[in-house]
Amino acid sequence: MSPWMLPLPCVVLVVSLLGGCAVRSPAPATAPAGEVDPAPPAEASPRVPVPDRHWLPPLFTGVEDEVHYFISRLADRRFVDTYGGAEHPRPWYIAAERLGQIGEPAIPLLVSRLDTADEYELMLALYALMLASQDPRLMARTGGDYVELGRVLSEESNAENRAAAEAWWQRHGWRWQ
Repeated sequence: MSPWMLPLPCVVLVVSLLGGCAVRSPAPATAPAGEVDPAPPAEASPRVPVPDRHWLPPLFTGVEDEVHYFISRLADRRFVDTYGGAEHPRPWYIAAERLGQIGEPAIPLLVSRLDTADEYELMLALYALMLASQDPRLMARTGGDYVELGRVLSEESNAENRAAAEAWWQRHGWRWQ
């Protein structure tokens, strides 16, 4: 055995131990004596935290994966954001807006959601279908025909809007079959 072989394991052990001691987690912040941490606001938002709202699965292999993901999020009432500032806050329906931006590839799955029993999901599927049917490439082939809804983003208008979407699908659904 060489004289250098014995100290090498000892050196590795010492370096490992010192390395473990050098990494410390920060001490938890404590309030000074007599002070109490403030309580969270009484009306906590039921919305999804900001990083989670815009989170996308890391392994999208194509637009189809993105469409399936956002279709799965349509019924999630927490998957919204707001815009318009504090004076005029408006809901931003993340999944519906994104499906509308995707356009034509989202249409068949959106049409499949028209049979849902969830009125909220139906409202968003109809809205997303209206947006997606305005994809410029698709409108060039449909002669400018798109899903025209009466009153959008209103559960009370779902029946009327569903009829308009189904009529549009009757005229143009053959494109996806």
